Amino acid sequence: MTQAICDHIREKGEREKGVVIGYDTRFMGRKFALESAEILAANGIKAFLCKRDVPTPVIAFEIIRRKAAGGINFTASHNPPEYNGLKFSSSWGGPALPETTGEIERRANEMMGEMTYREVSLNKGMDEKLIEIIEPKDSYLKEIREKVDVGVLKGMKVAVDHLYGTSRDYLDSVLKEAGCEVVRFHEYPDPTFGGKPPEPSEENIHDLIEKVRSDNTISIGLATDGDADRFGIVDRGGIYIEPNYIVALLLDYLIRTRKWSGGVARSVATTHLIDRVAARHGIEVYETPVGFKYIGELISEDKLIIGGEESAGLTIKGHVPEKDGILACLLVAEMVAREGKSVTEMLNNLYSEVGTVLTRRVNIHLQGSGLKDRLKTLPSSFAGLKVDKVVTIDGTKLILSDGSWVLIRPSGTEPVVRFYAESFSQEGLDRLTEAGKAFILG
Repeated sequence: MTQAICDHIREKGEREKGVVIGYDTRFMGRKFALESAEILAANGIKAFLCKRDVPTPVIAFEIIRRKAAGGINFTASHNPPEYNGLKFSSSWGGPALPETTGEIERRANEMMGEMTYREVSLNKGMDEKLIEIIEPKDSYLKEIREKVDVGVLKGMKVAVDHLYGTSRDYLDSVLKEAGCEVVRFHEYPDPTFGGKPPEPSEENIHDLIEKVRSDNTISIGLATDGDADRFGIVDRGGIYIEPNYIVALLLDYLIRTRKWSGGVARSVATTHLIDRVAARHGIEVYETPVGFKYIGELISEDKLIIGGEESAGLTIKGHVPEKDGILACLLVAEMVAREGKSVTEMLNNLYSEVGTVLTRRVNIHLQGSGLKDRLKTLPSSFAGLKVDKVVTIDGTKLILSDGSWVLIRPSGTEPVVRFYAESFSQEGLDRLTEAGKAFILG
């Protein structure tokens, strides 16, 4: 894969720009990164090799700061510890778009089984100044302090769960320097992530939730995933807040406090509470397929105030076109400090202004075939509501007559369907969910 990336960069005429290489805390991550750096050096392409495991948004920032040709990141993000992967980011800092990854995959597949790549030793690469060890932390944190009003954080007590990942010495450092009292969990690297996926979902951050629940002096609980591109928020009383609602709250907050212009982007699976906030402020909504690369592209074109996904990824205007869990956590802490309210209170205030919107995602395991055929002839009504519109940019989304919606997205790799539903009451949400299970399972 690295050799294929080298060939891609050479063909684009960007060999002189170099490539940033990083890795998360997974098993063998640094070894993979060293191997990749040596192959780049053998191709005459400079490798900017990160000194330690590093958050994905930091790699994106460093690509842009150095005007590099791209970045290679060894990470599997929030996935279980037995996974790993190679992620390529383009010169604009965002995840490479399908036309680029498709070309790199084609090149790599053509080389399969052949020793067609070249490598040099680490020392030789460093002697020839084609491998440079870098520490990107200070530059990134300087940028973060300009994006977040850290002055309002002074005196807060904050609990942070690093989930054994890359955000240690990043998220906690900013909070401490701002004058916060910080309670940390899982602040050391562990390739097994404590035996669980390093995903900051409710079921994986029990220690953080219990601490915030039991200590009423803590203003907010913050968590990041293995490579710190996703966030998890625990409100006072140990209440886990769904990422959907955080994106909507931050959109409203940023418009009010930053006075920025622009639109908002959300994936097809993300809450329409965002649309209601956007309508209230008179801004445009961009609906994208699932995958942050599409939102990142809009951020890089300066079209957005904020872009976010229900899977806990977001970024903001003027920042990297990549998910940033560190930034997300700090913005939520800023919002709580400035507004002087809990997240739940702010969400209830937002509901009073734009209406209540409740959202849910469930994974449904298929017990047979037939779903593909059912999706070819969609019903004219669903859960007793008329289907007003069908959106097929990613999966099958039914917009219903009362404004509620459902989305059916079959997995491409396992017999699982991701089912999303959104309604305006718990009863409505339950009704959509039951109808979804009945339709999917036949």
